[in-house]
Amino acid sequence: MTSHWTAAHVAAIDRETMACAPLFPKPQPLIPGVDLWDYWPVQEEDGSQAVIAGGTLFILLSAPTLLDPEARHGMARLRLMHRVGNVWRDLGLLFENGFSPGSREWSGSAIVSGDHDHITLYYTVAGTRGEQVLSYSQRLFETQAALSVVGNAITLSAWSTPVEMLVPDGIDYMRDMEGGGAIGTIKAFRDPAFFRDPADGAAYVFFAASLARSASFWNGAVGMARLMPDGQWQRLPPLISADGLNNELERPHVIVHGGRYYLFWSTQQKVFADGGPTGPNGLYGMTSDSLDGPWRPINGTGLAFANPPRAPFQAYSWFVLPDLTVQSFADMIGIAHVPVDPAEARHHFGGAPAPDLRLQIEGDRVWLA
Repeated sequence: MTSHWTAAHVAAIDRETMACAPLFPKPQPLIPGVDLWDYWPVQEEDGSQAVIAGGTLFILLSAPTLLDPEARHGMARLRLMHRVGNVWRDLGLLFENGFSPGSREWSGSAIVSGDHDHITLYYTVAGTRGEQVLSYSQRLFETQAALSVVGNAITLSAWSTPVEMLVPDGIDYMRDMEGGGAIGTIKAFRDPAFFRDPADGAAYVFFAASLARSASFWNGAVGMARLMPDGQWQRLPPLISADGLNNELERPHVIVHGGRYYLFWSTQQKVFADGGPTGPNGLYGMTSDSLDGPWRPINGTGLAFANPPRAPFQAYSWFVLPDLTVQSFADMIGIAHVPVDPAEARHHFGGAPAPDLRLQIEGDRVWLA
């Protein structure tokens, strides 16, 4: 059953009373000369952060620092880092040059085995290898590497040949990802997030998608697939539809809290439908008593919290863990408008992890602790 996030839900957002994240200063780069954004921890199958070598392994999108920070999307490579407390250690690019079957690597999720001897990565391959002009095709792949930890030394073996998990069918999910190519118009088949359902032990991935049979340009959705006994992923109908409302429901992921399911995603004001109600850049979500739904917008609107009004682009790509920690990256810091000039954008771009936040949840209500 597909549930719907609608204009009526978003119209009920009260900009005067909505929950907002606190302001924070522009962080120092973790790696000089490198921008970092969308990131996720290596997780146990229950979704908790895995403790590895006394800390947490993270996979991040990375690119060389360029004048225009928006150019990073066309150069994105996955990077491995290790955090102990507030200290980050760079372990380098995750893959060798030419490993992925695309021109760049986008977001996903990673799960460590129960005995911590290997990691499975689910990620987005964007474009095609060797293309001269960047395309916006998106494919979902999985790969594995053996993990070895000796003291503080963390070693990964060569990654297995990436295997495509599933493809859009042109019936539920759009095949054409281009959407004109401009920021905010690109269609979605990306951001696979692994989830093990405690109710029956079944494994799923959720992903950002675009509806195939839609009369609207704004046809964002949350897709899902289930892992079958033969090891193949079975494509399922969309879990959430934002048809006619919003173009991109990015990095969707599910946690279980208090016996309920909570599905979260990130979206931006600029990708809401023209002429309709718009929400702020923020963390959104829905809740259900079962994975099958029906799903209800948290807080009646879907909005968990927004960036602060004085800095509406301060952070993005929020990721909620089962302990209700919320991770994100520092985007445009200390600015209330979208920079047009690349030099201005570079001055304000954070390009590093943002401070962690924490949610509180009670039934359909979600708020910042």
